[in-house]
Amino acid sequence: MKDLLIMGIVGIGLYVFFRLMLKEPILPWKEKKVSDTSFTNVKKKKKRKHEVQLEQEPHLFEELFSNVKDISSHMIRFNDNSFTMIAAVEPVNYFLKSQDEQEAIDTVCESWTAAINYPVGYYLQNRFIDISEPISNMKKSMRESEDLNEAALSFGQAMIDDLIRWQTESPRYETKRYLVFTHKINPSEIMSDSKDELEEKIIEKAFSELMRRLNAAKSQLRKAEIEVSLLPTEGIYDLLYHTFNRRKAVKQRFKDLVEYEKNAMYITADQTDDRIEAVREAIEENDKKHEEKAS
Repeated sequence: MKDLLIMGIVGIGLYVFFRLMLKEPILPWKEKKVSDTSFTNVKKKKKRKHEVQLEQEPHLFEELFSNVKDISSHMIRFNDNSFTMIAAVEPVNYFLKSQDEQEAIDTVCESWTAAINYPVGYYLQNRFIDISEPISNMKKSMRESEDLNEAALSFGQAMIDDLIRWQTESPRYETKRYLVFTHKINPSEIMSDSKDELEEKIIEKAFSELMRRLNAAKSQLRKAEIEVSLLPTEGIYDLLYHTFNRRKAVKQRFKDLVEYEKNAMYITADQTDDRIEAVREAIEENDKKHEEKAS
Protein backbone atom coordinates (compact mmCIF):
# COMPACT_ATOMS: atom_id res chain seq x y z
CA MET A 1 0.00 0.00 0.00
CA LYS A 2 2.81 2.36 0.88
CA ASP A 3 4.56 1.54 -2.41
CA LEU A 4 1.42 2.36 -4.38
CA LEU A 5 1.08 5.70 -2.59
CA ILE A 6 4.69 6.62 -3.35
CA MET A 7 4.27 5.64 -7.01
CA GLY A 8 1.11 7.74 -7.22
CA ILE A 9 2.87 10.81 -5.77
CA VAL A 10 5.78 10.38 -8.20
CA GLY A 11 3.37 9.99 -11.10
CA ILE A 12 1.46 13.17 -10.12
CA GLY A 13 4.78 15.06 -9.85
CA LEU A 14 5.86 13.88 -13.33
CA TYR A 15 2.47 14.85 -14.75
CA VAL A 16 2.66 18.38 -13.26
CA PHE A 17 6.23 18.79 -14.52
CA PHE A 18 5.25 17.62 -18.01
CA ARG A 19 2.27 20.03 -18.20
CA LEU A 20 4.41 22.94 -17.01
CA MET A 21 7.07 22.20 -19.63
CA LEU A 22 4.42 22.26 -22.37
CA LYS A 23 2.95 25.45 -20.91
CA GLU A 24 -0.42 23.73 -20.63
CA PRO A 25 -2.89 24.08 -17.72
CA ILE A 26 -2.41 21.47 -14.99
CA LEU A 27 -6.14 20.68 -14.96
CA PRO A 28 -7.00 19.54 -18.50
CA TRP A 29 -10.58 20.96 -18.42
CA LYS A 30 -9.32 24.53 -18.01
CA GLU A 31 -8.67 26.76 -21.07
CA LYS A 32 -5.16 27.75 -22.02
CA LYS A 33 -4.35 31.33 -21.14
CA VAL A 34 -2.93 33.56 -23.81
CA SER A 35 -0.19 35.76 -22.49
CA ASP A 36 -0.03 39.45 -23.32
CA THR A 37 3.37 39.06 -24.95
CA SER A 38 2.11 36.56 -27.49
CA PHE A 39 -0.85 38.81 -28.27
CA THR A 40 1.41 41.78 -28.83
CA ASN A 41 3.67 39.68 -31.03
CA VAL A 42 0.68 38.68 -33.14
CA LYS A 43 -0.31 42.32 -33.43
CA LYS A 44 3.21 43.28 -34.42
CA LYS A 45 3.34 40.56 -37.05
CA LYS A 46 0.00 41.65 -38.48
CA LYS A 47 1.17 45.24 -38.51
CA ARG A 48 4.41 44.39 -40.27
CA LYS A 49 2.58 42.31 -42.81
CA HIS A 50 0.20 45.17 -43.45
CA GLU A 51 3.09 47.59 -43.90
CA VAL A 52 4.77 45.32 -46.47
CA GLN A 53 1.59 45.18 -48.50
CA LEU A 54 1.34 48.94 -48.59
CA GLU A 55 5.01 49.44 -49.47
CA GLN A 56 5.52 50.81 -52.98
CA GLU A 57 8.27 49.84 -55.40
CA PRO A 58 11.00 52.45 -55.88
CA HIS A 59 10.64 54.63 -58.95
CA LEU A 60 14.17 53.93 -60.13
CA PHE A 61 13.73 55.04 -63.74
CA GLU A 62 11.96 58.28 -62.80
CA GLU A 63 14.60 59.10 -60.18
CA LEU A 64 17.45 58.61 -62.63
CA PHE A 65 15.87 60.98 -65.15
CA SER A 66 14.27 63.43 -62.75
CA ASN A 67 16.68 66.19 -63.82
CA VAL A 68 16.46 65.47 -67.57
CA LYS A 69 14.33 67.97 -69.45
CA ASP A 70 14.57 66.76 -73.02
CA ILE A 71 16.57 64.68 -75.49
CA SER A 72 16.67 66.43 -78.84
CA SER A 73 19.02 68.15 -81.29
CA HIS A 74 21.58 65.36 -80.63
CA MET A 75 21.88 66.48 -77.00
CA ILE A 76 20.55 65.64 -73.55
CA ARG A 77 19.18 68.74 -71.87
CA PHE A 78 18.90 69.01 -68.09
CA ASN A 79 16.72 71.26 -65.96
CA ASP A 80 19.62 73.57 -65.07
CA ASN A 81 20.30 74.28 -68.79
CA SER A 82 23.22 71.88 -68.89
CA PHE A 83 23.63 70.08 -72.21
CA THR A 84 25.40 66.80 -72.89
CA MET A 85 26.62 65.60 -76.26
CA ILE A 86 27.86 62.03 -76.73
CA ALA A 87 30.37 60.85 -79.31
CA ALA A 88 30.92 57.24 -80.35
CA VAL A 89 34.56 56.18 -80.46
CA GLU A 90 36.09 53.45 -82.65
CA PRO A 91 39.44 52.68 -81.02
CA VAL A 92 42.65 51.67 -82.74
CA ASN A 93 44.06 48.18 -82.17
CA TYR A 94 46.95 49.43 -80.07
CA PHE A 95 48.69 46.09 -79.45
CA LEU A 96 48.99 45.24 -83.15
CA LYS A 97 51.04 48.39 -83.75
CA SER A 98 54.80 48.61 -83.71
CA GLN A 99 56.73 50.34 -80.95
CA ASP A 100 57.07 53.56 -82.93
CA GLU A 101 53.37 53.56 -83.86
CA GLN A 102 52.36 53.01 -80.23
CA GLU A 103 54.53 55.95 -79.14
CA ALA A 104 52.91 58.13 -81.83
CA ILE A 105 49.43 57.16 -80.57
CA ASP A 106 50.46 57.94 -76.99
CA THR A 107 51.79 61.34 -78.06
CA VAL A 108 48.54 62.25 -79.85
CA CYS A 109 46.36 61.22 -76.90
CA GLU A 110 48.58 63.04 -74.41
CA SER A 111 48.60 66.24 -76.46
CA TRP A 112 44.80 66.19 -76.82
CA THR A 113 44.32 65.55 -73.09
CA ALA A 114 46.70 68.38 -72.20
CA ALA A 115 44.95 70.82 -74.57
CA ILE A 116 41.40 70.48 -73.21
CA ASN A 117 40.33 72.85 -70.43
CA TYR A 118 36.78 71.52 -70.01
CA PRO A 119 35.40 68.30 -68.51
CA VAL A 120 35.24 65.25 -70.75
CA GLY A 121 33.64 62.02 -69.57
CA TYR A 122 34.37 58.50 -70.70
CA TYR A 123 31.59 55.92 -70.87
CA LEU A 124 32.12 52.21 -71.61
CA GLN A 125 29.10 49.98 -72.23
CA ASN A 126 29.25 46.18 -72.48
CA ARG A 127 26.58 44.80 -74.78
CA PHE A 128 25.63 41.35 -75.94
CA ILE A 129 27.01 40.79 -79.43
CA ASP A 130 24.27 41.24 -82.01
CA ILE A 131 24.99 39.77 -85.44
CA SER A 132 21.39 39.77 -86.64
CA GLU A 133 22.15 42.56 -89.13
CA PRO A 134 24.95 40.66 -90.95
CA ILE A 135 22.83 37.51 -90.90
CA SER A 136 19.89 39.32 -92.51
CA ASN A 137 22.23 40.75 -95.16
CA MET A 138 23.55 37.25 -95.91
CA LYS A 139 20.00 35.92 -96.25
CA LYS A 140 19.09 38.78 -98.57
CA SER A 141 22.15 38.16 -100.75
CA MET A 142 21.31 34.47 -101.00
CA ARG A 143 17.72 35.23 -102.03
CA GLU A 144 18.69 37.80 -104.65
CA SER A 145 21.63 35.89 -106.14
CA GLU A 146 20.67 33.94 -109.26
CA ASP A 147 24.02 32.30 -110.03
CA LEU A 148 24.34 30.23 -106.83
CA ASN A 149 24.11 26.47 -107.19
CA GLU A 150 22.59 24.09 -104.69
CA ALA A 151 25.93 23.39 -102.96
CA ALA A 152 26.63 27.11 -102.45
CA LEU A 153 23.15 27.70 -101.06
CA SER A 154 23.52 24.76 -98.68
CA PHE A 155 26.92 26.05 -97.51
CA GLY A 156 25.52 29.54 -96.94
CA GLN A 157 22.55 28.22 -94.97
CA ALA A 158 24.85 26.07 -92.82
CA MET A 159 27.02 29.11 -92.11
CA ILE A 160 23.97 31.13 -91.08
CA ASP A 161 22.81 28.33 -88.77
CA ASP A 162 26.27 28.16 -87.19
CA LEU A 163 26.31 31.92 -86.59
CA ILE A 164 22.88 31.84 -84.95
CA ARG A 165 23.94 28.89 -82.78
CA TRP A 166 27.19 30.66 -81.87
CA GLN A 167 25.29 33.74 -80.70
CA THR A 168 22.70 31.88 -78.66
CA GLU A 169 24.85 29.17 -77.04
CA SER A 170 26.60 31.43 -74.51
CA PRO A 171 26.57 35.19 -73.87
CA ARG A 172 29.31 37.10 -75.66
CA TYR A 173 29.97 40.76 -75.17
CA GLU A 174 31.37 43.70 -77.04
CA THR A 175 32.46 47.00 -75.54
CA LYS A 176 31.12 50.29 -76.90
CA ARG A 177 33.16 53.39 -76.08
CA TYR A 178 31.86 56.94 -75.82
CA LEU A 179 33.12 60.43 -75.07
CA VAL A 180 30.72 62.64 -73.09
CA PHE A 181 30.89 66.44 -73.43
CA THR A 182 28.88 68.65 -71.08
CA HIS A 183 28.36 72.41 -71.18
CA LYS A 184 26.10 74.68 -69.12
CA ILE A 185 24.39 77.75 -70.59
CA ASN A 186 23.55 80.85 -68.58
CA PRO A 187 20.29 82.28 -70.03
CA SER A 188 20.94 85.70 -68.46
CA GLU A 189 23.87 86.18 -70.84
CA ILE A 190 21.68 85.77 -73.95
CA MET A 191 19.72 88.68 -75.40
CA SER A 192 16.32 87.82 -76.85
CA ASP A 193 12.94 89.43 -77.53
CA SER A 194 10.72 86.46 -76.67
CA LYS A 195 10.75 83.21 -74.78
CA ASP A 196 10.77 81.12 -77.96
CA GLU A 197 13.73 83.06 -79.33
CA LEU A 198 15.57 82.55 -76.04
CA GLU A 199 15.00 78.80 -76.24
CA GLU A 200 16.34 78.68 -79.80
CA LYS A 201 19.43 80.67 -78.90
CA ILE A 202 20.13 78.52 -75.84
CA ILE A 203 20.01 75.36 -77.95
CA GLU A 204 22.09 76.88 -80.76
CA LYS A 205 24.76 78.13 -78.36
CA ALA A 206 24.99 74.81 -76.55
CA PHE A 207 25.12 72.86 -79.81
CA SER A 208 27.83 75.05 -81.35
CA GLU A 209 30.03 74.87 -78.25
CA LEU A 210 29.67 71.12 -77.84
CA MET A 211 30.25 70.53 -81.56
CA ARG A 212 33.42 72.62 -81.34
CA ARG A 213 34.71 70.36 -78.57
CA LEU A 214 33.70 67.21 -80.41
CA ASN A 215 35.35 68.34 -83.67
CA ALA A 216 38.53 69.21 -81.76
CA ALA A 217 38.66 65.69 -80.37
CA LYS A 218 37.80 64.23 -83.76
CA SER A 219 40.54 66.09 -85.65
CA GLN A 220 43.16 65.40 -82.99
CA LEU A 221 42.41 61.72 -82.38
CA ARG A 222 42.19 61.00 -86.11
CA LYS A 223 45.98 61.29 -86.16
CA ALA A 224 46.05 58.25 -83.87
CA GLU A 225 43.58 56.37 -86.16
CA ILE A 226 40.84 56.76 -83.54
CA GLU A 227 37.49 57.55 -85.16
CA VAL A 228 35.14 59.89 -83.27
CA SER A 229 31.58 60.49 -84.54
CA LEU A 230 28.55 62.32 -83.22
CA LEU A 231 25.87 60.18 -81.62
CA PRO A 232 22.53 61.49 -82.98
CA THR A 233 19.29 61.74 -81.03
CA GLU A 234 18.23 58.25 -82.08
CA GLY A 235 21.66 56.95 -81.07
CA ILE A 236 21.25 58.44 -77.58
CA TYR A 237 17.91 56.65 -77.21
CA ASP A 238 19.55 53.44 -78.43
CA LEU A 239 22.33 53.87 -75.84
CA LEU A 240 19.81 54.34 -73.03
CA TYR A 241 17.71 51.43 -74.33
CA HIS A 242 20.69 49.08 -74.06
CA THR A 243 21.49 50.47 -70.61
CA PHE A 244 18.11 49.54 -69.14
CA ASN A 245 17.30 46.51 -71.35
CA ARG A 246 20.60 44.70 -71.47
CA ARG A 247 19.31 41.19 -72.16
CA LYS A 248 16.12 42.09 -73.99
CA ALA A 249 17.93 44.42 -76.43
CA VAL A 250 19.29 41.48 -78.44
CA LYS A 251 15.90 39.96 -79.27
CA GLN A 252 13.89 43.18 -79.28
CA ARG A 253 16.24 45.58 -81.00
CA PHE A 254 15.74 49.31 -80.73
CA LYS A 255 16.10 49.61 -84.49
CA ASP A 256 13.15 47.26 -84.99
CA LEU A 257 11.07 49.21 -82.47
CA VAL A 258 11.63 52.36 -84.51
CA GLU A 259 11.26 50.73 -87.93
CA TYR A 260 8.06 48.83 -87.18
CA GLU A 261 6.73 51.56 -84.87
CA LYS A 262 5.89 49.20 -82.04
CA ASN A 263 3.89 50.63 -79.13
CA ALA A 264 2.79 53.51 -81.37
CA MET A 265 -0.87 54.40 -81.70
CA TYR A 266 -0.39 56.18 -85.03
CA ILE A 267 2.13 55.90 -87.87
CA THR A 268 4.61 58.72 -87.39
CA ALA A 269 7.59 57.70 -89.55
CA ASP A 270 8.23 59.24 -92.97
CA GLN A 271 6.46 57.26 -95.68
CA THR A 272 6.86 57.26 -99.46
CA ASP A 273 4.16 58.69 -101.70
CA ASP A 274 3.46 55.26 -103.22
CA ARG A 275 2.81 53.74 -99.81
CA ILE A 276 0.54 56.61 -98.78
CA GLU A 277 -1.43 56.23 -102.02
CA ALA A 278 -1.70 52.46 -101.56
CA VAL A 279 -3.00 52.88 -98.00
CA ARG A 280 -5.51 55.48 -99.19
CA GLU A 281 -6.81 53.16 -101.92
CA ALA A 282 -7.12 50.32 -99.42
CA ILE A 283 -9.15 52.55 -97.08
CA GLU A 284 -11.46 53.66 -99.91
CA GLU A 285 -11.96 50.08 -101.05
CA ASN A 286 -12.78 49.00 -97.52
CA ASP A 287 -15.31 51.82 -97.15
CA LYS A 288 -17.01 50.77 -100.41
CA LYS A 289 -17.36 47.20 -99.19
CA HIS A 290 -19.01 48.38 -95.97
CA GLU A 291 -21.42 50.60 -97.94
CA GLU A 292 -22.38 47.70 -100.23
CA LYS A 293 -23.05 45.45 -97.24
CA ALA A 294 -25.13 48.14 -95.56
CA SER A 295 -27.25 48.69 -98.68
